[in-house]
Amino acid sequence: MGGDRQHYYGKHGTPQKYDPTFKGPIYNRGCTDIICCVFLLLAIVGYVAVGIIAWTHGDPRKVIYPTDSRGEFCGQKGTKNANKPFLFYFNIVKCASPLVLLEFQCPTPQICVEKCPNRYLTYLNARSSPDFEYYKQFCVPGFQNNKGVAEVLRDGDCPPVLTPSTPLAQRCFPAIHAHKGVLMVGNATTYEDGDGVRKNITELVEGAKKANGVLEARQLAMRIFEDYTVSWYWIVIGLVIAMAMSLLFIVLLRFLAGIMVWVMIVMVILVLGYGIFHCYMEYARLRGEAGSDISLVDLGFQTDLRVYLHLRQTWMAFMIILSILEVIIILLLIFLRKRILIAIALIKEASRAVGYVMCSLLYPLVTFFLLCLCIAYWASTAVFLSTSNEAIYKIFGDVNTCPVNGKTCSPETFPSSNESRLCPGAHCQFAFYGGESAYHRALLGLQIFNAFMFFWLANFVLALGQVTLAGAFASYYWALNKPDDLPAFPLFSSFSRALRYHTGSLAFGALILAIVQIIRVMLEYLDQRLKAADNKFAKFLMTCLKCCFWCLEKFIRFLNRNAYIMIAIYGTNFCTSAKNAFFLLMRNIIRVAVLDKVTDFLFLLGKLLIVGSVGILAFFFFTHRIRIIQDTAPPLNYYWVPILTVIIGSYMIAHGFFSVYGMCVDTLFLCFLEDLERNDGSAERPYFMSSNLKKLLNKTNKKPAES
Repeated sequence: MGGDRQHYYGKHGTPQKYDPTFKGPIYNRGCTDIICCVFLLLAIVGYVAVGIIAWTHGDPRKVIYPTDSRGEFCGQKGTKNANKPFLFYFNIVKCASPLVLLEFQCPTPQICVEKCPNRYLTYLNARSSPDFEYYKQFCVPGFQNNKGVAEVLRDGDCPPVLTPSTPLAQRCFPAIHAHKGVLMVGNATTYEDGDGVRKNITELVEGAKKANGVLEARQLAMRIFEDYTVSWYWIVIGLVIAMAMSLLFIVLLRFLAGIMVWVMIVMVILVLGYGIFHCYMEYARLRGEAGSDISLVDLGFQTDLRVYLHLRQTWMAFMIILSILEVIIILLLIFLRKRILIAIALIKEASRAVGYVMCSLLYPLVTFFLLCLCIAYWASTAVFLSTSNEAIYKIFGDVNTCPVNGKTCSPETFPSSNESRLCPGAHCQFAFYGGESAYHRALLGLQIFNAFMFFWLANFVLALGQVTLAGAFASYYWALNKPDDLPAFPLFSSFSRALRYHTGSLAFGALILAIVQIIRVMLEYLDQRLKAADNKFAKFLMTCLKCCFWCLEKFIRFLNRNAYIMIAIYGTNFCTSAKNAFFLLMRNIIRVAVLDKVTDFLFLLGKLLIVGSVGILAFFFFTHRIRIIQDTAPPLNYYWVPILTVIIGSYMIAHGFFSVYGMCVDTLFLCFLEDLERNDGSAERPYFMSSNLKKLLNKTNKKPAES
């Protein structure tokens, strides 16, 4: 037996030995993983440099404000379009072309206008009427009426037709309504001009229908905004209630954790038992019924799954499966009863620890603030990088007669250049945003670096929070006389130790996770590009790679979390901490599995209870179903807007509270395993665990011999 135990420890590391100087998190420690700390600082400097370069070259107005076909902004002060805030499309239907997704430019002439068109006009009708002056403001700047109708429409100097439009996001979108001169002929829509010429504009009306959907979305957004303005303070009250319930649930776990776990186990056993009984009753009911004795193999696959419920063999299979599950659960309950009790005791102890370190419940706000900074910097840098291209102008002329058609040009010098003499009817117009310099060629790499640094810094922030909480809760566990021996300000002390000594170790763990995450992002990008190719092997390989890296990320997250706990306690480097934590967990793998499932169940139950309770309360309040305060609820366009907001916010609040509680449970669990290996309960080596845990394990601390 002793040989087997030695072989087991040889496979899973060496158990911790007694150290008379160890009294909890080590204070006299040195810096770890300094090289990674230097790499992180250099990467941050490079990240700042990328941001400065992006902010120097980028122009977010390209995303916010519309741009005409010459690359000039609409409605911006200091430009010739300062008094023309709206963008008008000659043929908005072409904006639905796939070409827009490739070049981010709508392949139709676009001009800035003072107002969107408010009447229906055709070029033919307007040309010979007093409305032509109104129509000319929707033609290209500088248009002179010295061409024929065919030439004007061919050169794109004026739109062929104007439709009443409504501005949305400073862009003119057609609005559908009845108008004189519009005729519906079957499924086609035509208009008749003054010369009796009938033109098919089915595409235009279809585009107007799409634009009408955009307008409806705008109205929906405005109504939702109105609902938020009248209900925001009630939403805040609902979130405060969720916060109070989360705190109350954590406090009650000290007293009700055992009851909730055992009630749930008994309920699962009873539900499975009822399922077995129901399957037997259905099996007995079908005895002697025509066609019920046909086997599943003979019946084969049927699209209507209800057919199988008329077979006795189906209910027999269900009964066997449920019986096997029932037996497995009962056997696990018999053999793992003690480990379940230990998990419950650790959960209760975690509730006490959170009670003594109450400021730990506020730390998620620090993590949230730092993550918001990371997200804001990443998003702003990404926007500036994506808008740092220059306006590219190309020659647009006759493809057959113009030898320089499609080449880049400069609008200022084009009229006097050789290209204009080679192509007399050509124009130098804005084509797209791009560039051919080294900086523009490196934009894709800079975007990848931006995403990678975001993952690295975000994981570093999360790691800092985990080490900080682990150090605070470890100080609680290793205090022999709780809470008298608990150090002052344990959370602040742990935070300062993490930043002062272990920035490199945190950066190391975050770097490994960031590499895996950026690989997953690149795999998703490749998967989107390969969807068009009908290559089954490539799809299978891509699916396997995505699954493998997903599993790898989950494993690294688990390993990092426990490594950070060991760093907080012992102050060792990342690799040593990860190895020690992994072997410690492997030596207690069954306890790990039981504790993990028990805590997952309790957290799920707590989130459902908090979110469900607050959501139901919000539903009854905002739908005016609580008579006592019926007149207090604000009138709403959509009552689901504040209800969904309260539900989502309640879940985030509960998740933040339970993340602290989960870190407490994991920290106390590793300390508990270390305590069992280090100490034996003697006067020289007393156990630091709580009296409940000692009682469960039949452990006692011997009193020192009186002299």
